[in-house]
Amino acid sequence: MTTPAKLYGRDISQYDEVDVDELLSKLTQEELNMLAKDVDPDDNCLPPSLRNNYACEKDPTGPLNRKKLIEHINKQALETPDRPEVKPYVAGVIRGKKWIPPPPPEKMRDAEEQISIDLGDEYEQALTAASQEEIIDLAAILGFHSMMNQEQYHASLLNKGQPVGLGWDGITKATKPKIYPMDPPNDTDPDDTVKRVRENDQKLTDLNWNNIKNISDEKFEKLFEGLKTNTHLEVLTLVNVGLNDRMAGLLADALQANTALRVVNVETNFISPQGVVQLVKALLTTNTVEEFRASNQRSQVLGNKIEMEISSLVEQNPTLLRLGLHLEYSDARHRVASHLQRNIDRNCRVQKRSSASLSLRLPRGRPPAVGISGDFFNMTPPSAEAVTPTTEDPAPKSVITETVENTIVVPAKEVETSGEQKQTEKNVEHNVEKLAEKSNDVPLEKSEEVPLEKTDEVPLEKSVEVPSEEVSKTDVGDQFVRAELPDFNPNPHS
Repeated sequence: MTTPAKLYGRDISQYDEVDVDELLSKLTQEELNMLAKDVDPDDNCLPPSLRNNYACEKDPTGPLNRKKLIEHINKQALETPDRPEVKPYVAGVIRGKKWIPPPPPEKMRDAEEQISIDLGDEYEQALTAASQEEIIDLAAILGFHSMMNQEQYHASLLNKGQPVGLGWDGITKATKPKIYPMDPPNDTDPDDTVKRVRENDQKLTDLNWNNIKNISDEKFEKLFEGLKTNTHLEVLTLVNVGLNDRMAGLLADALQANTALRVVNVETNFISPQGVVQLVKALLTTNTVEEFRASNQRSQVLGNKIEMEISSLVEQNPTLLRLGLHLEYSDARHRVASHLQRNIDRNCRVQKRSSASLSLRLPRGRPPAVGISGDFFNMTPPSAEAVTPTTEDPAPKSVITETVENTIVVPAKEVETSGEQKQTEKNVEHNVEKLAEKSNDVPLEKSEEVPLEKTDEVPLEKSVEVPSEEVSKTDVGDQFVRAELPDFNPNPHS
């Protein structure tokens, strides 16, 4: 049910079916002019001359000249005399009544009265003799912020001393802003960098086109086409270069084919939320980009649907470590932050494992053991086939050795012996075999003797064969037995 239309409190619903055009056709020209003066139509399509009540019937004297009109108005204002003052102005004399503020109410007056508190003679004397700086420090300690300004409060807390010339009524002046030098313009040549990217230049690992104006779409197309086959560029920054959705789509195609990029920055451009989603989705193809930034785009608010979609895409990316996007909803921020933290922790663990495995592959020296000399580890471990001297076994025939030049031990050449010496040698070998059978050990094999080459410097003496019965138990150096396996491994790294 609609409310009936009313005009000045009267119901005008009975005039709904009246034809207005028919009524206007019955009016004369004078009546129409009178009606136009009373009615001001609120229609922007009508020119101002038809909407106002200006009824000047004089003929124009010429075309409108705005400059002359303003000059005429100013001239009239200057030539028109001021209205005479009732009492002329005299310097230092008050004309009329002076305004006196009304007295404050009694409640406010009572609240402003100082409250007298008896602090004792000691405190009264200390506060009376205290300087203004000491009282300011005391107020800062007690937390009376309203008794001082900000500069006095921080100076008291940091014990820097009060600023010069500032008392209780001091005003904190604004700190002068630091003047930083302007950043130099970006001198990067787009044509040269596009050529180097397409040629896969090994020296070009960082491409910076930030704040370069008027880059044509053709250059962007060539750059993104070269990125598909480039294997050395790692950092791509395109901040404030005027990227739109079409260029963002080409960049997404390049990201799906490139496997070398680590950092991509496209902040402060004209990419729509759908274009940002397309770029984030393109990172899932190769999973090589570790940092992606795309904030401050044409649309400041992405929306709940877009943010949830970006969050789900980020959760599928195992290599992304940093994301530069403004997310309005806390759920999306929490999901993205949690996943990025998991990626960072996983990356730290992988780096620790790789460093540990690398340290194991590197050659290391033998660490000396506690309580054992370092020379002990330089000993050659005895093998199971080696023999050590003992006092129980008779020795085979002795071998004459001689130290020749730097103490090189060499076996002597066997000398022809007589029949008696050969019989004694057989007896010694027979005794050695009997001793080996008693000890259940393997009999020693006769070592091959290497003939010594003749030298002119050192003559060799004849070897002397000694029977086994005459060998003393104390001649340890001429008797050998089989050695046991060692109880420890002298080489801890083998």
